[in-house]
Amino acid sequence: MGAGKAAGERRLHPVTPFRRAWAPVAVLTGWAMHDPNQAQEQLTRLTTTMALGGLAGLVTAGALYGFLTWWFTYFAVTDSELRIRTGLLFRRTAHIRLERIQAVDVTQPLLARVAGVAKLRIDVVGTEKKDELAFLGQGEARRLRAELLARAAGFAPETAHEVGEAPAHELMRVPPNKLAVSIMLTGATWGSLAAALVAPPFLWLATHSVWTVLATAVPLLGAAATTSVGRFVGEYDWTVGESPDGLRIDHGLLDRTHETVPPGRVQTVRIVEPLLWRPLRWVRVELDVAGSANSVLVPVAPRAVAESVVARVLPGVTVPGELLRPPGRARWCVPLWWRGYGLAVTDAVFAARHGLLRRRLALVPHAKVQSVRLTQGPWGRLWRLAAVHVDTGADKTVTARLRDAEEAAALLREQAERSRTGRRTARPDRWMA
Repeated sequence: MGAGKAAGERRLHPVTPFRRAWAPVAVLTGWAMHDPNQAQEQLTRLTTTMALGGLAGLVTAGALYGFLTWWFTYFAVTDSELRIRTGLLFRRTAHIRLERIQAVDVTQPLLARVAGVAKLRIDVVGTEKKDELAFLGQGEARRLRAELLARAAGFAPETAHEVGEAPAHELMRVPPNKLAVSIMLTGATWGSLAAALVAPPFLWLATHSVWTVLATAVPLLGAAATTSVGRFVGEYDWTVGESPDGLRIDHGLLDRTHETVPPGRVQTVRIVEPLLWRPLRWVRVELDVAGSANSVLVPVAPRAVAESVVARVLPGVTVPGELLRPPGRARWCVPLWWRGYGLAVTDAVFAARHGLLRRRLALVPHAKVQSVRLTQGPWGRLWRLAAVHVDTGADKTVTARLRDAEEAAALLREQAERSRTGRRTARPDRWMA
């Protein structure tokens, strides 16, 4: 079953076997769902004694599996890497280079918070799947996170332990009442509720079937409730703080998550303005981070507060106030909606806006532009219009549409030069740099 525990290796928290003990139960449940008729037939044949014996055997098998997987899982921090060894029969060793670590997040599901443990999730450059250590004691998880970030920043192994967790200065916190109001003022919520209220009467008039009405109304109401309540629970007590290792984000009502926005790896920032938020001057800030699952920076905030947070994650960047609209002839390509498009190019960012009811302003630092493209369809050629596409390192594209063809050609050349200049003068991506 593999070699024993090596020097410097540590095991996970003793509560971990309970997390993994459900695997035999999941296998049995999967078999029952795959062939429910045979499963029901087998259950009817069991006597009470056989059922109790089978249950005891299942619990024993689950406990043994959980214990063995915990016993044969180790992790260690060496001079150059985090090493994770797992596997009961077939061994797997993950070698995570410390200098390639770009985010270390601490998450605490509800039961983990009760047990006083936490999960450590590690983002590595160039990989989509996150490695994780689940579970560690809450204090140990924070100490290990601080050590990994210090080592990723270039601190020597003998001093990484002394660095500790960098202090954080709170920038903003979203009050629960503001979050609730913002969710209620979101078009998706009202759309689901409207569909749930309008569709059943029409179905009743058409079919006079209670079951048809219920089969339609219940999923629609459930979708509206799940989206609204799920978002409120996930974004509850959203806090953004600034520390030397990046912006820290804490959120969650039941499952608490502590994330870090890696410095220098933000590829795109989007400022979103739903229609019903505009009288209140509220916005939502989303971002694309290369190789990271972080996608929300600010769920809701006054525009001035949101722009101050954007200035922290993109130093030296000011959100453009005025954008250039497409030429008037663009109305023949996209009637009415052409007014939602806009473009601004500053010394620091390429900014493009789209959307009339739900505006989205995307900001791309010039140093993060990987390629620039110009496209022009047959209808666009007729009206002398073109689109300029800016590709980033997060496999995302920001597009300035409905631009004058000559303007687009000049923008293509100028943006290529701005990107080369921006990469030469960009700040380092290292932690705490």
